Amino acid sequence: MVERQPGKPWDVLVIGAGPAGALASLDLARRGLTVLLVEKRSFPRWKVCGSCFNAQAQAALASVGQGHLLEHLGGRPLRRLRLGLGGRETTCALPPGRALSRGRFDQALVEAAVNAGAVFRPHTTAQLGGVTPRTGTQTRSVCLRQGQRQELVQASVVLVAAGLANRSLEHEPSAHTRISPRSRLGAGCVLAGSHSRWEEGTIHMAVGRQGYVGLVRVEDGSLNLAAAFDRALLQECGGAAAAARQVLAEAGFPAIPQLAEAAWQSTPALSRRTTPLAGHRFLVLGDAAGYVEPFTGEGMGWALAAAVAATPLVLEGTGRWQPAIERRWRELHRQRIGRRQLLCRGLALALRHPTSSRGLFWAASRLPSLPQRLLRCP
Repeated sequence: MVERQPGKPWDVLVIGAGPAGALASLDLARRGLTVLLVEKRSFPRWKVCGSCFNAQAQAALASVGQGHLLEHLGGRPLRRLRLGLGGRETTCALPPGRALSRGRFDQALVEAAVNAGAVFRPHTTAQLGGVTPRTGTQTRSVCLRQGQRQELVQASVVLVAAGLANRSLEHEPSAHTRISPRSRLGAGCVLAGSHSRWEEGTIHMAVGRQGYVGLVRVEDGSLNLAAAFDRALLQECGGAAAAARQVLAEAGFPAIPQLAEAAWQSTPALSRRTTPLAGHRFLVLGDAAGYVEPFTGEGMGWALAAAVAATPLVLEGTGRWQPAIERRWRELHRQRIGRRQLLCRGLALALRHPTSSRGLFWAASRLPSLPQRLLRCP
């Protein structure tokens, strides 16, 4: 662990301890940088997520020495996609993946970052401040709040990985998040007990006219449910449980009696884009950088791949910051994440229209390897 002198700026301050922030903290701490990781919530915690880790996610973990983590934590192998639409269903092959609950995964990743030398502060909100000139270099100030306590700290580089509801850039003049007017809202829950009708090793995806529901068995046998709904459907049904019940029925999937009693969580609008992705001594990554409706572990893959991609630029930026770092991050993000998001955006749009969704279903039925080809890690 690298010792940090009191009052000395941090090399890196990471806002948000989700997959992107925690993996970035781990990678940078093991390279000898002083890293402060702050998170507004307590850990361990569950959040709305498909809990699926695809090839891109697994490759990112392996690149920082965590290739064993998913299996070590009991992640269940995933190899199939069961797709339901209009009362019909088909099963397709998927590239090998893993299903693991977010509560367990996120906690383990934060612990690995701490073991590598990062300092973790939960229950702490962060607001990006201005540039502070110092002798021979500059730092970025960040205002931290923990209860009634407020503290201004300095860091050579700030990574903003604060999720969909990110508010860390509110005082950054150039920062703006554009939310798609037709964006769906996310919702999810965990269903305990026996779920023999939902086969392990399979992502079960029910597609309806106004949303979709994904279900997967995780390491403890519980059923993780993550969904995306049109606002109109949630209003018509009076909540996420009834909306999920309707989508499952439209797809021809069996009813789940426990939906009404489950502890549901919701998300802000899913489809959004943040600009700029970088500024003077800060980079934006993970869900905070932008999001579209994901499928079969794509969202986790984007977050973890972005964390790994940021490392070389952070190492360079902790010294002398150049505007070229910001341009390179935008280009890297477009190459590593933006292209995959474009594919998911196209699939999401196609599934909103009956004709195109039936066409996709027909293609998947006739060519079971199609999803595997589309979702293979580039």
